[in-house]
Amino acid sequence: MHTGSSLKTQENHHCLGHRQRLKARFLSAPESLADYELLESFLFLSLPRADTKPLAKELLKHFQSLGGVLGAGPEKLSALKGMGPHAVYAVKLVEALLHRLLKEKLSRVSLLDNMDRVVRYCRATMAQLKVEQFRVFFLDSKGSLLADECQQKGTVDHTALYPREIMKRALALDAASLVVAHNHPSGYATPSKADKDVTQHLRRLSHEMGLRLIDHIIIGKYEWYSFKAQGLL
Repeated sequence: MHTGSSLKTQENHHCLGHRQRLKARFLSAPESLADYELLESFLFLSLPRADTKPLAKELLKHFQSLGGVLGAGPEKLSALKGMGPHAVYAVKLVEALLHRLLKEKLSRVSLLDNMDRVVRYCRATMAQLKVEQFRVFFLDSKGSLLADECQQKGTVDHTALYPREIMKRALALDAASLVVAHNHPSGYATPSKADKDVTQHLRRLSHEMGLRLIDHIIIGKYEWYSFKAQGLL
């Protein structure tokens, strides 16, 4: 007859063996791990004594994707049973590292020919936001990034935008072109009439001041939209 202590020891040995197998799989073939297994493995680091598989699955179920988990606010993460302060801190730290890495990649190439990097960065940093945010990427004559700035933050469905302030900033930076992006908290990226109007306004102002508006990108949780790709710029 097993005692409670021996049963606990068996559970610990099983958990340790499972973790070691996951680590070995990750080191030999990272792409072979499912999303929940990657998240489970990551949570090992901040929850060394817990079985993190159920928590990883619950996080993905609740936030719908890895991006949703990383983009969730600390208060929402903390609301899930098992997500203590160390685990919440670890998740938000990884999100910040990811954003820094993607931004670093923006600065290494001409964005005139690498707009996909801008889209990846915007999707990582803006798709999970609960309010609208309007960002501007100011580029030099070769397409190198001069600055990435959040110009406005709004309510859940509206951002107050001041195009002339954007133009002033572009001149101060001696920018040659710019890319603008904003998110739709609804999750869908279909442009509204206001989105189309402000794009044409920015395009006219840019032309008047010798600047080029390269693209306006709309980011949603589920999709993204490019005015340039749709032939509207």
